[in-house]
Amino acid sequence: MMKLIELEWKKLERKKVIGEAITYWVILMFLPIFFLKVVFADMPMVRFGESYTAAMDLMLPMQMGLLLFGASLINHVFIEEYKNKTIALSFGYPLSRKRLVVAKVLFIVLGVFFGTLVSFVLSGIATYALNQIMNVIPGTPTVAELMNYAVRMVIHSIVVALASLIPLFCFGIWKRAVIPTVICAIFLAQFPNFLGMMGITLNLDFLYAVLSVLGVVSVLLSVKFVNILGDI
Repeated sequence: MMKLIELEWKKLERKKVIGEAITYWVILMFLPIFFLKVVFADMPMVRFGESYTAAMDLMLPMQMGLLLFGASLINHVFIEEYKNKTIALSFGYPLSRKRLVVAKVLFIVLGVFFGTLVSFVLSGIATYALNQIMNVIPGTPTVAELMNYAVRMVIHSIVVALASLIPLFCFGIWKRAVIPTVICAIFLAQFPNFLGMMGITLNLDFLYAVLSVLGVVSVLLSVKFVNILGDI
């Protein structure tokens, strides 16, 4: 399985994919302080800047932006290969199609998971460093806050990795459409905000759990029906 995952990496336009990841990392590094310093500056009712614990509640949803990176990987790993007919060559290997799909899915999951982990680390460091200059968040992070951030960082990275697979079956393998895949990722990333605008209060942990389950369901459907949907 690891050799198949390595093969997916070798087939990618690696410079392009790495460039995309760096773009997301740079944007998300500065987003928390930007929101605290500029967007929420005249909103005293918004209390994300009260402490590092409160700021974390702002930073976690922002990392959902990495769902777009997942959509990009679905495009590279599945949609482009279907459109270029190169996936037929992969399906010609003396391996089951289901095994190949699982390898591709694992590649996407690992890519999004580690990409999100790196984003969390860079965002945390940048937020702390910029706060020393701008003094938006009072005090310094405690050991308990750092430990909590580390735990949530890992859990949330898993959530983003699984949720990024929600468009896989419908738009990646069945319809093989790039734009709907991206639109779906944008919608999922902004879904908590949409709920807030509609006045719907929903526990975010519950929402993230549901998104994770939907991602797993999408994978199961993709593996189950890959033989039926064909190569073209």
